[in-house]
Amino acid sequence: QVQLVESGGGLVQAGGSLRLSCAASGRTFSSYVMGWFRQAPGKEREFVACIGGSGVMTFFSDSVKGRFTISRDNAKNTVYLQMNRLKPEDTAVYNCAANIRNRGLMTYGYYDYWGQGTQVTVSS
Repeated sequence: QVQLVESGGGLVQAGGSLRLSCAASGRTFSSYVMGWFRQAPGKEREFVACIGGSGVMTFFSDSVKGRFTISRDNAKNTVYLQMNRLKPEDTAVYNCAANIRNRGLMTYGYYDYWGQGTQVTVSS
């Protein structure tokens, strides 16, 4: 069992930055992939980024590549999503998720545990 708690969402103007955090508990944090997904009103859930257990491997969606970075601190059981040059189309509820089997890294159905979500709103 893994418990995930996100924080750091909020309202920001276009071009600004936010950093989301996701604190995990319950299993050996460094053993599994962590991902971020988002869902805007009326749209399907979308993969944003993921990071391997050691922090070396990362993947990003094309829509955020070059603007967002993902990192993790295994000593603190926390994963971060640094979001820069934010756009109004980044507005969504952002969820972190744990992928225990380390498969299907960009597919939400392969993620086993989810946080409650944090709202990010980017004004134009």
